[in-house]
Amino acid sequence: MNRKSFHQTGALIKFYLRTDLLRLVIWILSITALTLLTAWAFEDLYQSEAERIAVAETMRNPAMTAMVGPGYGLENYTTGPMMAHQMLLFTAILAAVMTILLTARHTRGDEEDGRQEMIGSLPAGRLAPLTAVLITIGLSQLILALALGASLTLLGIDTLPASDSFLYGAAIGATGLFFAGVTAFFAQLAESSRGTTGFAFLILGVSYIVRALGDVSNETVSWLSPLGWGLKTEVYVNNYVSPVLILIAGSLLLVGAAFSLLSKRDLGSGLLPARPGRRHASPLLLSPFGLALRLLRTSIIVWGVALMAIGASYGSVLGDLESFFGSNEMLSNMVDPDSGLTLTEQFVSMLMAIMSMMAAVPALMFFFKLKSEENKNRMENLYARAVSRQKVFLSYLVISVLFGSLMMVIATISLWGASVPVMDEPMSFGTVMLSGLVYLPAIWVMIGLGALFTGLKPGIASVAWGYLIYSFLVVYLGGLLQLPEWPGKLSPFGHVPQIPGEDLNLLSLFLLMIIAGALLLIGLKGYQSRDLRG
Repeated sequence: MNRKSFHQTGALIKFYLRTDLLRLVIWILSITALTLLTAWAFEDLYQSEAERIAVAETMRNPAMTAMVGPGYGLENYTTGPMMAHQMLLFTAILAAVMTILLTARHTRGDEEDGRQEMIGSLPAGRLAPLTAVLITIGLSQLILALALGASLTLLGIDTLPASDSFLYGAAIGATGLFFAGVTAFFAQLAESSRGTTGFAFLILGVSYIVRALGDVSNETVSWLSPLGWGLKTEVYVNNYVSPVLILIAGSLLLVGAAFSLLSKRDLGSGLLPARPGRRHASPLLLSPFGLALRLLRTSIIVWGVALMAIGASYGSVLGDLESFFGSNEMLSNMVDPDSGLTLTEQFVSMLMAIMSMMAAVPALMFFFKLKSEENKNRMENLYARAVSRQKVFLSYLVISVLFGSLMMVIATISLWGASVPVMDEPMSFGTVMLSGLVYLPAIWVMIGLGALFTGLKPGIASVAWGYLIYSFLVVYLGGLLQLPEWPGKLSPFGHVPQIPGEDLNLLSLFLLMIIAGALLLIGLKGYQSRDLRG
């Protein structure tokens, strides 16, 4: 590597900042606003020591540890430790998602769309584009960390001192940097942006599962997960800086590896070459459905395994949860004996809501593959033959609905299967399955929203992802912060009866299916009439 390899890096940084300015502002403001809202709500919601002790007791159980991480400072569960325990992990995951999407967009995505060739035709160094992308992402994470630290400090809450708050922001920003490095590394290995994001999200998912297993069973295992490193700061309690330095060092190692690999590969190729195809194509490829299924086959398998692992990891701690509630007199008194439900069953209904939104992620990704193929100018070759747009649209739709629903079924069965050996009185298979299946109409509404944007205005299809993130936040934070019902009712997941615990509301589920069907029909009509890449 020489200085010429980085020529025009500064100009490219300005270009990427202009290109992604709105995206960066939205991401940073959204994460900062979410953090401020949560801190303010915690301070206002739990004002007495008795209330904080009660909340801390509910957070000691293994299931909550698996979900949000180990609780530091539970003996003095003020707003600071509460923020670090209940929000640090999920905010760090949001920062990781932000950097994965932005890094993949301007590395492998730009290569696929031909923008890298245009940049390469100009007097720019070979390593300048990747350097500019990573510096831009690094600046965004620095601003995010400073915004979080400053905003929490300005709240003026005694248990959120300035030094601790900036460490909180640094842990989140460093996590984002690490996954930017992960994405840059896989951008050199994979041959497509889909493969790059797929590998990066796979590492993110595995990191979450490893951290959950380690936090529950063996603390040493948690050190194998980059998501666990951020939690090791024990911010607002012990304030260890070394985990942040480990995250930064890890990101630098990954970036160095990415640069090394970039200098060894050709533009547009990946170091993991695609497997040679068969000499004779399968008859299944003669139909639009078969082609779409073949393109999505690997993603379906990967997501199926991931949802199975997540369901099993949650189910495996339900036995400890049951014994924990039984041995804690305070929590036992919280159970309504007339309801016939244990706190474990109530917790399962919350897990199902979270897993349903996880299942909605691959469901949307499967359908948006249609938009991705269109963006890469591959649909023109398909439509040059005697193929109708309706068949193609419906092919991706059927795959999205069918396998998106299957993801939820897999997660539900895995949760039940892992819970049976560890619970003294396992829940019935029918009850657990029903508690998961009732969320399918809400997943279909999300698919319908994706279809609507794909058919009418594919350029703003990312709004569907924003709506899914909103749904997760209001469902997760709704119970945590005791928010009013109306924010949750703005999401389809807020209209699903929580079983066990609530009566099965068939009318509500039927209305969700009607809404999903209407969105799908409007999307189909729009796709049939609009121009390609419209």
